[in-house]
Amino acid sequence: MHLSIISPVYRAEAIVSRLVERLVLNLDKIGGEYEIILVEDGSPDASWEAIARECEKDKRIKGLRLSRNFGQHNAIYAGLQAAQGEWIVVMDCDLQDRPEEIGRLYQKALEGYDIVLARRAERQDGLLKRWGSKLFYKLFGYLTDTHQDAAVANFGIYHRNAIGAILSMGDYVRVFPVMVQWVGFRRTAIDVEHAARDEGKSAYTLGKLFRLAFGMMLSFSEKPLKLGLRAGLFISFLAVCTGVFNFIKYLRGEILVAGYTSLILSLWFLSGIIIAFVGLTGLYIGKIFEKVKGRPNYIVQRKQNFEE
Repeated sequence: MHLSIISPVYRAEAIVSRLVERLVLNLDKIGGEYEIILVEDGSPDASWEAIARECEKDKRIKGLRLSRNFGQHNAIYAGLQAAQGEWIVVMDCDLQDRPEEIGRLYQKALEGYDIVLARRAERQDGLLKRWGSKLFYKLFGYLTDTHQDAAVANFGIYHRNAIGAILSMGDYVRVFPVMVQWVGFRRTAIDVEHAARDEGKSAYTLGKLFRLAFGMMLSFSEKPLKLGLRAGLFISFLAVCTGVFNFIKYLRGEILVAGYTSLILSLWFLSGIIIAFVGLTGLYIGKIFEKVKGRPNYIVQRKQNFEE
């Protein structure tokens, strides 16, 4: 198998047939054996039925149905585990990642790169989503001491060696672009045309994005704990300075009545800081608890066109 295409599918009943048609058209131009793996991630519509119909038409189309919604990145991971190709393409199913760009990604990879990422030069998303994405990646890059490009997402072509390294990572929270950056390998990016969403709207609500962002921060970085330590040391330093200053004033007789207001404010402020960072530490411990339970990140309910 030369090429494997992996696409997680969610709320895409009306898109699946067009996605497959355009993929087959462009993959036939590249040549060689290929497979298209569509991973249905517990979609509430009839996406699995649409995938099954395409699988019946062409044995190169393969379907995985997860037992429930495990999230986009776990669905990608399920596809990676099943892929047989020397080169593996990961893309979204909504046709914003254009199948016509796969040939360009592949040709660039043949220049000696293990990973070629698709950079969305002009994103066809709403203003709020674009700015929110930039803000998130800047904050995430700061917290993890890495460089994050908001124009790069899942879409790209990856050599089997790079995918093998990603699959060897035992992270409980899996975020594919971050894992790609962590494993290294020879990597580049090319500008591609980003299309408007073919149909419907993104399944990522503000709440889901916030939970994903927070999970990523806890999984990939210990910097929040370091920032908490620095904040505690800085507050302690200010407290010592303030104490010395007030002690000197007391010796001079300048303080006649102790300040009730400043005392109460200090207690509330410091208590809030302590409680916040105890809670943050608890979240890290909670992630460890989830990891040691050893539960799978996804469960495959059905397979189609896969050899046993």
